[in-house]
Amino acid sequence: MLLHGIFPPITTPFYPDGNVYFKKLEHNVERYSRTPVAGIVVLGSTGEAILLSDQERRDVLKCARETAAPNKVLVAGTGIESAIETLRLTEYAAQLGYDVAMVRTPHYYKKQMAPANILAFYRTVADRSPLPIIIYNFPQATGYDIPAEVVIALAEHPNLIGIKESSGDVEKVRRMVEGTRHLQRSATVTETFDAVTPRMLAAAATGANGEGGELVPVGALSGDASVKSSSSAVTIVGKLKTRQKEVGFQVLVGAAQKLHPSLDVGAVGAILAFACPAPTACYEIFAAWKEGDADLARLKQDRIAQAAQRVVSDLGVPGVKHGMDFNGYYGGPSRLPFLPLTADLKEEVERLLADIRN
Repeated sequence: MLLHGIFPPITTPFYPDGNVYFKKLEHNVERYSRTPVAGIVVLGSTGEAILLSDQERRDVLKCARETAAPNKVLVAGTGIESAIETLRLTEYAAQLGYDVAMVRTPHYYKKQMAPANILAFYRTVADRSPLPIIIYNFPQATGYDIPAEVVIALAEHPNLIGIKESSGDVEKVRRMVEGTRHLQRSATVTETFDAVTPRMLAAAATGANGEGGELVPVGALSGDASVKSSSSAVTIVGKLKTRQKEVGFQVLVGAAQKLHPSLDVGAVGAILAFACPAPTACYEIFAAWKEGDADLARLKQDRIAQAAQRVVSDLGVPGVKHGMDFNGYYGGPSRLPFLPLTADLKEEVERLLADIRN
């Protein structure tokens, strides 16, 4: 499955009393669906997933799934400390129609998280998961940094298709890309090389009027290397024209201030908290890089670097949410132990985003 592009890991809106504000979640998802992002990540760190109850996680997943545009790749954050609970939430996300599961590194017992533990955890989840899996590494929050060598070993599993690497370590991105370069899998894409997922394919095969179409082999969608297809051959599925594209193990990054250098060393996209208040500004960096315009990509990168560092890395979820309020999305309050921003910090966020209004 193709994961190229920019993905906002959307926030979870709350009422002042702390209950989930589903109407505002719908509002945000509808608006992101009209931007040029490749997809939407639900229940990431920015979504305060760790602060939600089991039922709230399921309700948020359901609401976002029902609201998102059909052409956006949908990623569910399903990582919980145990493999069995991770699989239960992953299976629920699959039932709803999500395309990919993003599973953070288990970390509570971090001193016992030797390579053997991490290898066993992810391979067990990947073996049993009905969805392809993205590893999620966020050492600033978890206190555990999965080694590049472990990621390279895990990449051999056919159902582990990528990683969100949020450490900000560009050299580590380079090592992971180089260490997995030999892996090539077939992914179904549109004529213009946008992602096509099994959910999209099923919808196209059925058609709005029940019209059928020729089906692409399931193995091609899941990344089965045994399914061969010419990249130039077009297959018609209902009204959807598809082709095959060879992709490797896909490295996405999580630090917006280092997006351009990460793309230069082989990352294929990013899951960026800064894309919650500023999705188009993040996409413009990716688009310029993809077009080979390095000067423009650097210019676009410099434009957001300070704001991304301060609003996301320093101020965290409350900073992101106030940035969303400022840019026309609904951010609203965060749950304790997060505290509201002071008036001075709100003013600083607004000053940093004054020229990044999208």
